[in-house]
Amino acid sequence: MMALNLAHQTGAAAAVAAAVPAAPRSAVVAAAATVASPSTAPSSAPALQAQTLTVDPAPVQATDSVKSDLAMACQALVEAAPEAEHADVAAELKSKAGVPVFVMMPLDTVRKDGNSLNRRRAVEASLAALKSAGVEGIMVDVWWGIAEAEGPGQYNFNGYMELMEMARKNGLKVQAVMSFHQCGGNVGDSVTIPLPKWVLEEMDKDQDLAYTDRSGRRNYEYVSLGCDALPVLKGRTPIQCYADFMRAFRDHFATYMGNTIVEIQVGMGPAGELRYPSYPESNGTWSFPGIGEFQCYDRYMLSSLKAAAEAVGKPEWGNAGPGDSGSYKDWPEDTPFFRREGGWNTEYGQFFMSWYSQMLLEHGERILSAATGVFTASPGVKISVKVAGIHWHYGTRSHAAELTAGYYNTRHHDGYQPIARMLGRHGAVLNFTCVEMRDHEQPQDAQCRPEALVQQVALAARDAGVGLAGENALPRYDETAHDQVVATAAEKAEEERMVAFTYLRMGPDLFQPDNWRRFAAFVKRMSGAGKRDMCREQVEREASGVAHATQPLVQEAAVALTN
Repeated sequence: MMALNLAHQTGAAAAVAAAVPAAPRSAVVAAAATVASPSTAPSSAPALQAQTLTVDPAPVQATDSVKSDLAMACQALVEAAPEAEHADVAAELKSKAGVPVFVMMPLDTVRKDGNSLNRRRAVEASLAALKSAGVEGIMVDVWWGIAEAEGPGQYNFNGYMELMEMARKNGLKVQAVMSFHQCGGNVGDSVTIPLPKWVLEEMDKDQDLAYTDRSGRRNYEYVSLGCDALPVLKGRTPIQCYADFMRAFRDHFATYMGNTIVEIQVGMGPAGELRYPSYPESNGTWSFPGIGEFQCYDRYMLSSLKAAAEAVGKPEWGNAGPGDSGSYKDWPEDTPFFRREGGWNTEYGQFFMSWYSQMLLEHGERILSAATGVFTASPGVKISVKVAGIHWHYGTRSHAAELTAGYYNTRHHDGYQPIARMLGRHGAVLNFTCVEMRDHEQPQDAQCRPEALVQQVALAARDAGVGLAGENALPRYDETAHDQVVATAAEKAEEERMVAFTYLRMGPDLFQPDNWRRFAAFVKRMSGAGKRDMCREQVEREASGVAHATQPLVQEAAVALTN
C-alpha cells in the first residue's frame, strides 16, 4: 500500500481517452513462456495442497465501550442499513445508490509480533468515528512478514482477530489485503516490515530469488515471479506459500467471511500491486519522474527470456534486456530505447515488451487461480487486485515508466485491456489509484496525464465486464480533491460507477476538525450519489452535525494516533 506526496506523485498510471485495441501477442512468445515454466499453468494453482499449522488466537479482551450518550448521538446521524449475512457483494453494491467508502488503516495497525494491535484506544475511537460518518468499512494489510514470521506454516493472526472483532462490533466491513510484499522502500511507507525471516534466509542463499536490474542491484521487496513454480522456499513454491497463507487466513476467520470480511485484495508485487519493482525509492535509487528500470536480470527471468528468444528464432535477443533503456532517474528522451522513435517500437522492442508484460500477466493468473480456489467457498467475499497508477510520461509515445513496470501500454498498444480480461476470467475487481488527481496539478514537463489514465483503465474494465474500484494516490483533505473523486467515481451512470472507493489513509490529519468535517461531507456525497433529492447544502449541514457529535471520539483518536 502506498501513499504519495506532492513531490513524488507515483500513484497514477496515465491513459488515453480512447483506448487503442491491443495487438495480438505472438503465439510463439506465449509458447516460450510456457517452456520457461511448464508447471505454472493457472489451472494447477487451486489444487495446491495446504501444509499449514494454524496457531489458535488468544482470546480477545473485552474493550471499554464508547460512552452510551456519544454512541446514541452518532447513531442518530447515520442512516444505517441492516447487515446482510453472507450477502453477495456485487449484488449488494449494485442495489445501493452511490459508492461505498472504505478507509485504509495505518500500515502498523498490528504489532510486529502479531499478537495485538498498536494504539488500541486510537483504533477503537477511530472505528466508532468512521462508522458515525457513514463509512462502509476499513482496509487493512495482513502482512506476510508478521502473520507467518516464525516459520513456514506457523501463522499468528491474533492481532488481526482483535481488529476483525472490533470492526464487527462497530458494524464495519473489512477489505483484507494479503500483503506478500515488504513494507518500506516505497513512497509513503512510514514503517518497515520485511518479508518473513525464513524467506529472506532463502533469498540470501540464492539471490536470484530477488528481482534484479541491469546493474545487478537486488530488490528484496517481493520474491521474483521468475521462480513462481519452483520449490525454492523451504520446499514450497512461492505460489504454494501464498495459497497456504490465504487458506489459513480463510479458515482462521471463517465466522467473519462474507459478513465482516467482504473483500480479499491479493498482493501481487511491490506495494501490493501487480507490477515489477521498477521505481524503488530506497537509498535514493529512483526519484519522480524517472522512467525506472527493467527488472529481468535474475537467472530465472533470464532463462525464460532465453527460451522466448529461441522460440522466435532470435537467440541473440535472449541474453539480456534492452541495453540502451537508461537508468532509474532518466527521462524518455535521454535514452535510445524510449525516445520518440526509439527501440520500443522496433521488432525487438515489441518482442521484449510482449515477453516482459506476459510474464507479469501469467504471474497474476497463477495467484488469482490460487485465490479463487481458496475463497470460492466463501460467499459474499469478492477478490480484488491492485494495479499501479503510473501517470508520468504518459503523454509520450513510449510511456516509458509504464513499460519498465510491466504494463505494455504505448501510443500503439493498450496495456490495460489484457489485465482487465485476466481479472474478468476470475471475477476479480480492478482496484486503481489516482482518482483524485487532475492533469493540471501535475508537472506538465513530465507529460503527466492522470485523468486520461483513469479513463483508459475504466474503459478497459468496462469492456471486460470487470468491477472498478478506486483509491486516492495522495493523502488529500481538500474539497477540490473530494470533488474530483465524486465526479470520477460516483457521479456517473450506474453502469460506469465504481463499485467501491478506499480512502488513503487513517491518521491524525484525517481527524483534524476541518478535515474531518470535509471528510464526513465527502462520504455523504459518495454514498448519496444518484439521489436526485440530495443538495450540497443539506450534505454540509449533516456533515457539520456528524463532526459536532463525534468531536470527543475524533479528539481521542487524533491524540492517540499522534502518540
